[in-house]
Amino acid sequence: MDLKQFVTIVPDWPKPGIKFKDITPLMNDGDAYRYATDQIVDYARDKSIDVIVGPEARGFIIGCPVAYSLGIGFAPVRKEGKLPRETKKVDYGLEYGKDVLTIHKDAIKPGQRVLITDDLLATGGTIEATIKLVEELGGVVAGIAFLIELSYLDGKEKLNGYDVFTLMTY
Repeated sequence: MDLKQFVTIVPDWPKPGIKFKDITPLMNDGDAYRYATDQIVDYARDKSIDVIVGPEARGFIIGCPVAYSLGIGFAPVRKEGKLPRETKKVDYGLEYGKDVLTIHKDAIKPGQRVLITDDLLATGGTIEATIKLVEELGGVVAGIAFLIELSYLDGKEKLNGYDVFTLMTY
């Protein structure tokens, strides 16, 4: 299935010069959403994954159905102040500025094999921060899966040494 036909390019959003990749048409189409999810599930099957981790909010959209399909749990990574219990936090840079990500301190047990999921790999800042959180809790990043990679932003360079899977490249 050509998933790019389900991605709408929105020019000059959220600011001039950006060509935003909108995945909501993909999510709106049951067959395309199922196909994309199944591709990531197939990628994860032989990796002995214990838990899926995804940064808000689109990492939830990708990761939760994968976790459900694999019969494993999902641990959210959220912006500071959004998780109700004790958290681990990391500062990070992203395409449009700086932010803080957090995860519950008990979300990952030492030695657990983790698949990190998100919709898009751009500069790699969000995923690099997510990796740091997982590893600081003792998790092992067994793979990282995206719907889209923006190869011209070189985000994959920050993920050197990790197994990265993407469904579409721009």
